[in-house]
Amino acid sequence: MRIDSHQHFWKYNPAHQVWMTDEMAVLRRDYLPAELEPQLKAIQFDGTIAVQARQMVEETEWLLELSDQHDFIKGVVGWVDLRSPKLRAQLERYAKHPKLVGVRHVIHDEPDDHFMLRPEFRRGLAQLREFGLTYDLLLFPKHLPVAVKLVAGFPDQPFVLDHIAKPAIRQGQVSPWKEDLKRLAEFPNVFCKLSGLVTEAKWKQWQPEDFHRYLDIVIETFGTDHVMIGSDWPVCTLSGDYGATMRIVTDYAKQFPAAVREGILGGNGARFYQLNSVSNKI
Repeated sequence: MRIDSHQHFWKYNPAHQVWMTDEMAVLRRDYLPAELEPQLKAIQFDGTIAVQARQMVEETEWLLELSDQHDFIKGVVGWVDLRSPKLRAQLERYAKHPKLVGVRHVIHDEPDDHFMLRPEFRRGLAQLREFGLTYDLLLFPKHLPVAVKLVAGFPDQPFVLDHIAKPAIRQGQVSPWKEDLKRLAEFPNVFCKLSGLVTEAKWKQWQPEDFHRYLDIVIETFGTDHVMIGSDWPVCTLSGDYGATMRIVTDYAKQFPAAVREGILGGNGARFYQLNSVSNKI
């Protein structure tokens, strides 16, 4: 099973998608399953993980409804308020759905770089394991040392780093991202998504080879069994179409034996998100 481990859906609402600047005007419209499904089939992928883009429980409800309507949506990474005293009620409600596989918070937009270490956030995070839910880390490179401190306190909680932490590909920089990434990868419960690459490069001016240095570092750091392909569609369309974006990793993975390649292109994501279990829960 080949899985795109990271994509989004939305019905455009300027009050909700406030992060879409004028240079992101192409994103200011609806992006729904009917548009993605044929593109997925064109590259012979079987399904996706739909990831939250709004920080409201209504987003989680909507994505789960979409997953009921479209079989190719294999799992949902939703949003719940990890800081809320009502968190348990939210988890009890949404975790009953077989396709809720994890949650995420847009950490890199928080004004406090140490947001993840706040006591109320950590208390909420501590409840996820009971409900069989993973956690997606959405970070900038500056947050990696903070993530190391966070993950150290949760050895049994599955984490996955989104977009390889968005290194400065446009500027060709690797340090201190490379060194901090290595520290995070030392924890066996942390995986990494090979996603979000094209939007960190010069939009629509990149070549696949521009990313090989960064992919080499991630593979060397996490190993081939802890990484998974992801498109970040439709955000990727700022810099490249769906097929070209996915080919960056599918072509790169051709250097590996078939079993390793299929792990990167789906097996590792299915294992991390427990897509093969009856309940989709760890």
